[in-house]
Amino acid sequence: MANNKVFQNAHDAMQGILFDGMTILSGGFGICGIAENITEEIKASKVTKLTIVSNNCGIDGFGLGTLLHTRQIKKMISSYVGENKTFEEQYLKGELELEFSPQGTLAERCRAGGAGIPAFYTKTGVGTIIAEGKETKVIDGVEYLLEKAIKGDLSIIKAWKGDESGNLVFRKAARNFNPPMAKAGNICVVEVEQLVKTGELDPDHIHLPGIYVDRIFEGKYTEKKIEFVTVREE
Repeated sequence: MANNKVFQNAHDAMQGILFDGMTILSGGFGICGIAENITEEIKASKVTKLTIVSNNCGIDGFGLGTLLHTRQIKKMISSYVGENKTFEEQYLKGELELEFSPQGTLAERCRAGGAGIPAFYTKTGVGTIIAEGKETKVIDGVEYLLEKAIKGDLSIIKAWKGDESGNLVFRKAARNFNPPMAKAGNICVVEVEQLVKTGELDPDHIHLPGIYVDRIFEGKYTEKKIEFVTVREE
């Protein structure tokens, strides 16, 4: 019986999913563990007014940064924006909405969204601009801030290996935001470097079970980019 989760490429995997104004949760950190094939397909689709949930927006000219250049993003929910000049320029000009969320809080908001937890209390952000307009509560003499969970229309995820049932293995730091964001999207589309038959992955090594994955394909990668190249001086 054919597995209906497996698609040939990003174009096929994204058919019938994208629409203007949708919220997309993008795994990755900078350019590590990002779904670059899917991002290119989103760019080609020309959908607009997107809300993107991501730790940051990549770099100029690559990954999510390309969607800034085409002005397909209306709002970013991020924890760090310092490496993308286009992001900075659009925000300062009032052309891009931005919701800052501390890095750990952002990860937990996505995890909570996938777990069906509507909100949670945290000490992070209390007494800062992050707390403006949000409910606070004193528990055991300590003030906490109420943060709402994040859910999205679509999660775009990158893994190292995956099988035809959608079980995933991430490689080292590329694991980052991918697992919690995969769980918080109504639809989860995954690109992998290696797609194998169901049963080939060691069950003890699976980081994300296939129950969370709706569509999967083996991506094409020309190089592994490095955000900051540091070399030794002779």
